[in-house]
Amino acid sequence: MDRAEQAVCLFQKGYNCAQAILAVWCERFGLLQETAVKLAGGLGGGIGRNGEICGALTGAVLVLGLRYGTADPLDKNTKYDLYRRTRELMHRFKDHAGSLYCRQLLGFDMATPEGLAASQKPGAFDECPQFVRIAAELLDKMLE
Repeated sequence: MDRAEQAVCLFQKGYNCAQAILAVWCERFGLLQETAVKLAGGLGGGIGRNGEICGALTGAVLVLGLRYGTADPLDKNTKYDLYRRTRELMHRFKDHAGSLYCRQLLGFDMATPEGLAASQKPGAFDECPQFVRIAAELLDKMLE
């Protein structure tokens, strides 16, 4: 099973989209899976179900940080390189998914009472596995 399939499986088991992405790569970069899923717990649904940036994308950005980030606040070259990679990932995701925003990808906004009601209906998140897959495949290519 490739990483994209692993991420989709984790999402389908109940992890949010960001958790599913981060959980697949975390141990490769020295982060325990339990810690990773806790860390990404609030990012689902466009950060706390606010419909903002897709959780699969934010999970992928966290992985980029694990791979290309720095702990040195004075290392501006590494910081700016990570920003560049993050922008590249965001542009690619938007090209493949059609939007960066959860509310646009799903067609409802969970930050509104109407959207919250829509999110409770069966099938409300049936589109999400494809966004998890897109983020995972793009991430895989960027980490090669």
